[in-house]
Amino acid sequence: MATCGKTPGWTSGDRHLNKALIAGASGIVGSATAELLSGKGWQVFGLARKPQAAPGVQPLAADLLDPASLKSALADVAPTHIVISTWLRQPTEAENIRVNSAMVRNLLDAVRPSGSVRHVSLVTGLKHYLGPFEAYGKGSLPQTPFREEQGRLDIDNFYYAQEDEVFAAAARDSFTWSVHRPHTIVGKAVGNAMNMGTTLAVYASICKETGRPFRFPGVAAQWESLTDMTDARLLARHIEWASTTPAAANHGFNVVNGDVFRWSWMWGRIADWFGIEPAAFDGVVRPLEQQMADDADLWREIARRHGLAEPDLNRLSSPWHTDADLGRPIEVVTDMSKSRRMGFLDYQPTDDAFFDLFEQLRADRLIP
Repeated sequence: MATCGKTPGWTSGDRHLNKALIAGASGIVGSATAELLSGKGWQVFGLARKPQAAPGVQPLAADLLDPASLKSALADVAPTHIVISTWLRQPTEAENIRVNSAMVRNLLDAVRPSGSVRHVSLVTGLKHYLGPFEAYGKGSLPQTPFREEQGRLDIDNFYYAQEDEVFAAAARDSFTWSVHRPHTIVGKAVGNAMNMGTTLAVYASICKETGRPFRFPGVAAQWESLTDMTDARLLARHIEWASTTPAAANHGFNVVNGDVFRWSWMWGRIADWFGIEPAAFDGVVRPLEQQMADDADLWREIARRHGLAEPDLNRLSSPWHTDADLGRPIEVVTDMSKSRRMGFLDYQPTDDAFFDLFEQLRADRLIP
């Protein structure tokens, strides 16, 4: 992974020259990054198939799988920084690789004519160490805590394919890059496919409304072991830091909040926030996907009764993803020493990350 010729970053006098193109601007990571950068004076373009209006963000409608639509949407955009924080889930890992690598390749090809790109930030995750969903947390895995130097598993993984597209384009077009590997992300995004925080908020709200027991859905290994998570706001700050810090150029980074916890403690903290009693964990796995399988009509009624803004349960919750994370049979803890040594020292208590999200969801009338 050789260093490319350009130096990332800006000084206080040239912030207005920074133009960020965010692919996936309506998602958890993209929206948090757009809010941060626009608030710091960056010109921000939000790229999505169906872009949503957001303060300080210029929406661009395009399909990453359609080069013609990208060419049209980006004809007058000359971004200095690109953030790729989107993916499309496919039924097999082979299809994940084909589709998601094409999305990255098409985007970087579309911006190439401008010659303006200085840095590309790619957001992946801990499946870099845990393997794809088809082999998630199975087989021979690196020892925890996961460290960046542990490298790739000997297994097909669409994260690796996305990285390779970025590396190839960087070598060709002489921009720098950074890869960001968060753990489970806490943040707000309606319609997001991987959203544990909102999923748990909806589940807790249903339990409170119906009197159902608030049961931990995962395995004993997750209940008892240490783990960590990533606040979307901290991840946004890390993306900005890596894209504007010369020493961070051309590196992959783990990104987590900086604290560790056990779900046996966090589950009670979440229950307390909602004013409900957590059910005692008896070691029986009760996946949320099964618990919430028939709750669409119930949530629609809860939304009607409380005047909520989103009556569609499927746009708020992603129980399959929460089940995948809470069903892992191994401890998952992530090392942040690489970023710390380079100067990124931000810290976010994970329980406060959940509470901040719950407050925002309630203020936006997404939960009662």
